[in-house]
Amino acid sequence: MQLLKWQSLDDKAVAISRAFAMDAAQKVGNGHPGTAMSLAPVAYTLFQRILKHDPANPNWIARDRFILSCGHSSLTLYIQLYLSGYGLELEDLKNFRTHQAKTPGHPEYGHTLGVETTTGPLGQGVANGVGMAMAARYEKGMLDPENKTDLFDHNIWVLCSDGDLQEGISAEASSLAATQQLGNLKVIYDDNRISIEGDTHISATEDVSARYRAYGWAVIEVAAKADGDVDREKLEAAMIAAIAEKNKPVLIHLHTVIAWPAPNAKGTSKAHGSALGADEIAATKKILGLEPQDSFIAPDDVIAHARAVKVRGAEIYKQWQVKFNEWEKANPESAQLLNRLINKKLPPDWDKSLPVFPIDKEIATRAASGKVIQVLAKTLPEFWGGSADLADSNNTTIEGGGSFLPVTSKMAGANPYGRIIHFGIREHAMGAIINGAALHGLVKPFAGTFLVFSDYMRGAVRLSALMQLPVTYVWTHDSIGLGEDGPTHQPVEHLAALRTIPGLAVIRPADANEVSICWQEIIKRAKPVGLALSRQNLPVLDRNKYASAQGAANGAYVLAYGSADSKDKCEVILIATGSEIHLAITAREKLAEEGIKARVVSAPCLEWFMEQPDSYRNQVLPKTIKARVSIEAGVAQPWYQYIGDSGVPISVESFGASASASVLFKEFGFTVDNVVSAAKESIRNANG
Repeated sequence: MQLLKWQSLDDKAVAISRAFAMDAAQKVGNGHPGTAMSLAPVAYTLFQRILKHDPANPNWIARDRFILSCGHSSLTLYIQLYLSGYGLELEDLKNFRTHQAKTPGHPEYGHTLGVETTTGPLGQGVANGVGMAMAARYEKGMLDPENKTDLFDHNIWVLCSDGDLQEGISAEASSLAATQQLGNLKVIYDDNRISIEGDTHISATEDVSARYRAYGWAVIEVAAKADGDVDREKLEAAMIAAIAEKNKPVLIHLHTVIAWPAPNAKGTSKAHGSALGADEIAATKKILGLEPQDSFIAPDDVIAHARAVKVRGAEIYKQWQVKFNEWEKANPESAQLLNRLINKKLPPDWDKSLPVFPIDKEIATRAASGKVIQVLAKTLPEFWGGSADLADSNNTTIEGGGSFLPVTSKMAGANPYGRIIHFGIREHAMGAIINGAALHGLVKPFAGTFLVFSDYMRGAVRLSALMQLPVTYVWTHDSIGLGEDGPTHQPVEHLAALRTIPGLAVIRPADANEVSICWQEIIKRAKPVGLALSRQNLPVLDRNKYASAQGAANGAYVLAYGSADSKDKCEVILIATGSEIHLAITAREKLAEEGIKARVVSAPCLEWFMEQPDSYRNQVLPKTIKARVSIEAGVAQPWYQYIGDSGVPISVESFGASASASVLFKEFGFTVDNVVSAAKESIRNANG
């Protein structure tokens, strides 16, 4: 790898990078300057000399990706985006951590050009990097299955901290990365031995390099200079060696001194999360050869030198484009696929073969989902995923898809471009990995586990919602209906808790045909979704008798009106999701026998329902009908806004128990008689 000669202007650029970190935190009065100071030569070397990127084409599919996993050190990234010409200007650095600035406290995907993922919760970026590296391999398989070109080859670079590698999610993801032999993943570990509470040895003393070697990573050690500064030449050599490693993920174990070269703050926890103060900043600038009184100084010659990376990037991109044009002509079908994926389009008639389930056989919604997945996989090569060791239970296996495993794997069905991901029992990493895969740009990933274990992956789920990524969580065993596994495995509060996450759609279909319609809507919407599915078999509703399952696309719909001769005649509304909709239907029939007209509303997705116009929502849940009953085998908290003061919830307000589903539903009040009683109570409440 041929690199330009390091110049004095590069030294000056690193010096002003350190100064910017101090100045930005000092101006706003808070932030994390110390790590950005010590890592300035690392980030500068990456952006100026190592990364394959073009600031003028920030979405170039063949670019190297850079993830700042230690997102609290956002200045590390922002400063290099400014120097490299990604659109950030000096004023943006001055506005650091202020309202609506392009430089928020932690990097935010979609907010600042050049930010590849939202980071801050430690460990997430490491797992995102694993997901990007996996997606890069899978996408190459879609476009170049015979490995005839290096057009789509690139690396994923992650810069992480002590805190990142203390978090369990990074261990989960790193273990899988080694199993997958992700030679395109390069992680720089900033070992400065400092956290908020002080020296990290108060809580972590393991040999991190040995741990990563045990995983199966290649590890390169880079010690600090005698004065504590980064040994940039040895680091650069390590980066070049990391690029040469094609068969293993690489950990560059970099030893640094936080806040170097601040005379009093360096190597201390005070430099981690606080501005250094005017006196310390002045003293540090003097050491750096800068004017102590100057603030946010950007010399024209230094900026011009740094932004020459745009010229080099443009040339790299131009050369790549020539090769790409040749490939495009020689591979029209693959080129057409790539164009479709880049433009986020779906193929014609992609949904025409989605199954319509007959009413003659009961089927669990998890099983129905599995059948839909098979159909989607046939028409959407970008549809890709697996499970946290529960594929048979989650029904997330793509038949004939092969296991996504490296070419050296001895496992049956191993295929480096396989459709089935085996995440292992690593729920948190699984969530963050599919986030990374989605961020890479061309795939629609999904991942399965039991609904109760969504707790383990909640941090990643929250970030997928924050970034609005097209990921689907297949959460099966959705209630006490899973039966004998008992309260440890029975989700009670989970639906309610997940519904509180802004931007996440939580879907609990009532039958197989709702599953099919909901999957169709999931693919069209391309946003984060949690799909809660039953373990137990459920009847398939007769749509000649009840409303079309197409209504599920609206989030909620009238399944059955109170009266056959008039839609408006209704004394009480029974609102249910999932398996409980069948209970509502039977209760409606019994109420009718007593002369009480009840409307049944199926509400598989409250989030989609709330997106509908007021007119539609009032049509489904007329404001004039105050008597309402919600029926869902979970806590009632989400339902009070729909049932109002007169409403009565039928819910589970305690942990479950170990017994058969039929016994549990009866014991917890999910019976026809109880629904009928609740309906009458609500009518009385509404009538005062």
